[in-house]
Amino acid sequence: MKEPLGQKQPKAKKDPAYLRAVRSLPCVICEAFGERQTSPTTAHHWIMGRSSARKTPDREAMPLCDGHHQGTFDTSKTAIHREPDAWREAYGTDRDWVEVTQDKIEQMEALNV
Repeated sequence: MKEPLGQKQPKAKKDPAYLRAVRSLPCVICEAFGERQTSPTTAHHWIMGRSSARKTPDREAMPLCDGHHQGTFDTSKTAIHREPDAWREAYGTDRDWVEVTQDKIEQMEALNV
């Protein structure tokens, strides 16, 4: 649904510290499915089911290895940006992994208190 003329959705909040924490985690897909992570972790902002072209907030990002994210360096896995339908079939929607990531970050923050 489009916003009324002249009214745009606010931009997603940026949170560089949260993204650093996301990038410090292992790939959620490799970890959940027992796959070997062979490329660095990147921060993925969920895209499946999103109604806007705007990026989702940083606090809704999840850790994906390059193989599960862009598939630029590691082409041995199903990359969400290259094969979104196959990715969804294998792993569910990317939005499903946001809460898993948020829980892990909360646990990390609790240990650092």
